[in-house]
Amino acid sequence: MAETVVLKVGMSCQGCVGAVKRVLTKMEGVESFDVDLKEQKVTVKGNVKPEDVFQTVSKTGKKTSFWEAEPETKEAAPAAPTEEDAPSAPDAAADVTTAA
Repeated sequence: MAETVVLKVGMSCQGCVGAVKRVLTKMEGVESFDVDLKEQKVTVKGNVKPEDVFQTVSKTGKKTSFWEAEPETKEAAPAAPTEEDAPSAPDAAADVTTAA
């Protein structure tokens, strides 16, 4: 059964790309693959198991993880500062008036 596996792989140069391509070329069941240095993304298609692809690419010594589509939600964003976090204006104004 054909499967598409997408991994995030820490690659910094063409040598890294070459290492990933070498191990994927030798891997049984791989029909095609794409290695994107800029996106740090490796896409493998073929009769392969995701865990096997992960293990094979990990052998290069590069930091490897499954690519997870993370939808950006407003809940995940850091909360805006509240009034409690902001410095209170009345105290600042009081300091200015007492100094005069």
